Amino acid sequence: MAQANGNIATLTVDIGGSGVKVMVLNEDGTPRTERKRVPTPQPPKTEPIINAIADLAAGQGDFDRISVGFPGVVQNGIIKTAVNLDPDWIDFDLATVLSQKLNKPVRVANDADIQGFGAISGHGVELVITLGTGFGSALFINGKLVPNLEMGHHPFRKGQTYEEQLGRAALDEVGKKKWNSRLEKAIYCLEHLFNYDQLYIGGGNTDEMTINLPPNAKIVPNVNGLLGGIALWRE
Repeated sequence: MAQANGNIATLTVDIGGSGVKVMVLNEDGTPRTERKRVPTPQPPKTEPIINAIADLAAGQGDFDRISVGFPGVVQNGIIKTAVNLDPDWIDFDLATVLSQKLNKPVRVANDADIQGFGAISGHGVELVITLGTGFGSALFINGKLVPNLEMGHHPFRKGQTYEEQLGRAALDEVGKKKWNSRLEKAIYCLEHLFNYDQLYIGGGNTDEMTINLPPNAKIVPNVNGLLGGIALWRE
């Protein structure tokens, strides 16, 4: 049974531009199963991704509820932006559709927000950025999330946004050395914009980083994008 010994099990889902990942967590946020991943279906439309989540969930054993991280703005379980997926996600009620598909209650949040919940200390001003297909961001003040930040689509330099300068397409286009130079400039700008106490950097492209980080910045593991899902059920 999923609730053996009173422990509610949460299936956490991380939808990304390149991969869909799942894991089941115990009530205290510790992993109950191994992280599983499949490539994001192409084109990344709603139905094939929902089906991919259902297929992954079927191999995770029993669970009681579901948390989903999505790469865009989410309001009350409804997708409002999906720059790195398909336009048919706009105004899609992911929480309701997935709940009906898997017959479990579902909560959905921005993927960088969930990554942040898995990383932060809960003290002071903490900024999270994710370097993946796009550029995600989340800001926390004493553990409280500032909603819908979406720094990735704000102007950064040379008439381009953070995402246009630092997303995966930019890395592939300009190469690692130039991309790292841009990242160094971005960290400088963000520190002076937010005056944060701590910066956390996650996402698959952290493997490409070669710069020396300042003392108040550190790389966090990708699994935080799943581990933070438990926070969506905390009252």
